[in-house]
Amino acid sequence: MIGNKLQDLQDRKEKIMEGGGQKRIGKQHEKGKLTARERINLLMDEGSFVEMDAFVEHRCSQLGMENTQAAAEGVVTGYGTVNGRLVYVFAQDFTVLGGSLGEMHAKKICKVLDMAMKVGVPVVGINDSGGARIQEGVDALSGYGQIFYRNTIASGVIPQISVIMGPSAGGAVYSPAITDFVFMVDKTSQMFITGPQVIKTVTGEEVSSEDLGGARTHNTISGVAHFMSPDEKQCIEDIKTLLSFLPSNNMESAPVFDTADDINRIEEALDEIVPENPNKPYDMKGVIRLIADNGEFFEVQAYYALNMITGFVRLGGRSVGIIANQPKVLAGCLDINASDKAGRFIRTCDAFNIPVLNLVDVPGFLPGTNQEYGGIIRHGAKMLYAYSEATVPKVTLVTRKAYGGAYLAMCSKDLGADVVLAWPSAEIAVMGPEGAANIIFRKDIERSDDPAGTRQAKIDEYKDRFANPYVAASRGFVDDVIVPSTTRQRIISAFDMLQGKRETRPAKKHGNIPV
Repeated sequence: MIGNKLQDLQDRKEKIMEGGGQKRIGKQHEKGKLTARERINLLMDEGSFVEMDAFVEHRCSQLGMENTQAAAEGVVTGYGTVNGRLVYVFAQDFTVLGGSLGEMHAKKICKVLDMAMKVGVPVVGINDSGGARIQEGVDALSGYGQIFYRNTIASGVIPQISVIMGPSAGGAVYSPAITDFVFMVDKTSQMFITGPQVIKTVTGEEVSSEDLGGARTHNTISGVAHFMSPDEKQCIEDIKTLLSFLPSNNMESAPVFDTADDINRIEEALDEIVPENPNKPYDMKGVIRLIADNGEFFEVQAYYALNMITGFVRLGGRSVGIIANQPKVLAGCLDINASDKAGRFIRTCDAFNIPVLNLVDVPGFLPGTNQEYGGIIRHGAKMLYAYSEATVPKVTLVTRKAYGGAYLAMCSKDLGADVVLAWPSAEIAVMGPEGAANIIFRKDIERSDDPAGTRQAKIDEYKDRFANPYVAASRGFVDDVIVPSTTRQRIISAFDMLQGKRETRPAKKHGNIPV
C-alpha cells in the first residue's frame, strides 16, 4: 500500500516537472529561452532549491478551464541558496498556459513574498507571462493587486529583484516597476502597458514589440530597467553578482569579502587623470576603477542617463554605492534623467545600509527649455531630498568642478555629507569663472579700452581667488584637500571611521518626496 502511494507521489511530481510538455519546452528553447525550472537551477546553488506549492491547482470552471490542467499553476516557487545565502524565488512558466496569471498563480507568488518578509531574505522574481488569465477575469486582476501591495510593503525591507525573461504586458509590468532592480535580456524580453496592436488601433502608430518595450528601449530610453544581458545565462550570473553587494534585509549589512588588494595602495595615475584644461573631459569610470578593490565596478543603469554614473564597488572588502558625474557626457551636467537615476539609487543604498561615495565634477544643471518644461526643478529636488534623507555614511570627493546648486545636489556638507575631500584641481564656487567674471566685473570690462584682455584678466583673478578648494576648506565645507594618488587610502579610512555612525530623523509617517 505504502509502495503504491509513493509511486503515485512520484508520478504526480514527474508530471508537474514536465510543465507544459516537451513540445512547448522545445518551442521555448527555440526562442533562445530557458524553462522556469532551468532558470531556477542556474540561479540556485546545486541541489539547494526547495519547491513550494507544486500541487496547487486553479479553481476556474468557465470558458473551457474546467477541462484544463496547469502544471504547478504556471509558476514555480520556492527557496534555496545563492552562493550560500538564502533567497526566495518564483519563476513563471511560459510553457503552461503562456505563464498567464490567475487567482492561484498569484497566491503562490504572494506566499513567496510573505515568507521572504518573515525570514528577511531577498526575492528574485522571474517574469515570463502573457499577462492576466482572461478566463479568470477579476480574480486575476485581484491577484495582481495583491502582488503589488506586497511589493510595496516589502520595499526597503528586503531586496526585490525582477527578471524579465519573456513578455510582460499590461498590469504585469507594475510589479517589476515597484521592485528594486529590473533585469532584461536583449531580444527576448519585452515590457509594455499596451502592445503594438493596441497602439496601432488607438493612435495609428506602428511599432515592433522590441522597439516598444525591448531590453534596449528600457535600458537606454525609459530607464525602467537597470541591467541588460546578452543571454539568460549571463543575466543569471549578473543577478548573483548583484546579490553579493546587497544585505539580506534592511537590518543587516552587506557581506564583507576578503580582499588581497592593499587598502593603502597608492595610485599615481590619479595625479594625472584630470586634464589641465578645465573644459577637457576625462572618464570618471577610470577614477572609480583605480580606487575600487581589484578595479572591479558593477555598474547599475549603465546605458541610461550617461552623464550620471551609479553602481557598486568594494572598498576594503565592503560594499559601497557610487554616485558620480561623468565629464565625458554633457560635461557631467545634471539633467532630469540623471537626477532620477541618482535619486533612486541613493535611496536604494540608504534602505539597505550601503554607504555612499559621491565623486563630483559637475558644472551645473543642464540649461534649456526642454529641461525647464520637463520639470528639472522637481526632478533635481529628488536628489536633494534623497541625500538629505539618507542616514548611511556619506563621503564626497570633489575632483574638479562643483558649481552652484549642482554642487549642493551632489551631497555637499550642507546635505549631510559626513566627510568631504577635494583634489587640488577642485573648483568649488557659485558658478564657473567665465560666467562669474561677466557678471561681477561687467562694468570694468565695458569701460576698458581692451574688453577682451580685461575680461581674461578678471577671469584669471576670479580663478585665483575662488575657483579652488581652499576657500571652501577655510569655511569647513571641505574637510581636507588630498593628494589624488592617496584617494583610495583616504576614502577607505573615512568609511572605516564612519562604521559606527548613528543618525536619526524626526518620527513621521513618511516624507513627501517630489515625484
